[in-house]
Amino acid sequence: MIRTTIIGLGLIGGSLGLALKKFGGVEWFITGYSRRQETVKQALQQGAIDRIGIDIHGAVSEAEMVVLATPISAIPDVLIEIAPHLKAGCIVTDTSSTKEQVQNWAVSSLPPGVPFVGGHPMAGKETWGFDVAEPGLFEGATYCLVPSPSTTPRAIKLVTKMVETIKANPLSISANEHDRLVAGISHLPLVISSTLAILTQKDPSWPQMSKLAAGGYRDTTRLASGSPQMGRDICVTNRKALV
Repeated sequence: MIRTTIIGLGLIGGSLGLALKKFGGVEWFITGYSRRQETVKQALQQGAIDRIGIDIHGAVSEAEMVVLATPISAIPDVLIEIAPHLKAGCIVTDTSSTKEQVQNWAVSSLPPGVPFVGGHPMAGKETWGFDVAEPGLFEGATYCLVPSPSTTPRAIKLVTKMVETIKANPLSISANEHDRLVAGISHLPLVISSTLAILTQKDPSWPQMSKLAAGGYRDTTRLASGSPQMGRDICVTNRKALV
């Protein structure tokens, strides 16, 4: 049994729990933690987790692996909170859309003997929250695995096992290359989509213009309806590559 704690139970964290339980069954014992108690209760009721972490310290104390599925901007504080409570050999990974900054935070915050492996599933929706989580979200998707200076062969093996269990395809890549590549194929489209939505909807002629909006406008602005916090965090932590 692999004792895994998922911190953050939105679209990605919730879908990860659902997928591990659906495809991995009893091999994965999952503790879930969220600052929103209604979310963690919902995750338990729907079978995404086996146990509720009442507090973040207790949620990670027995974990063999901890998955950070919070917004990027929350990660530094979460790392500081959990670091003293992780047992030796526990593996920490994340699901963030940017990797170099997150890796720097992890390396500086986690204690010796706690390896970090960056992770980024190339899957998602323009909606967010546990309500839209689904076990099939990662099927066939590329899941980036980003080794850090503290990564061990055992850590890579266990995180890879998690990725394969949820039916995703692991891809090993450096933090710098990851951020450079996703800036073009993921982050720039988000900025363009948001910019188009803002420019058109603030235009004085929008009441008339909106009557003519059809499939092209809908498709191009779809990304703009995603989480504003996620978009902000992406721009702040991957500024150089995005520019």
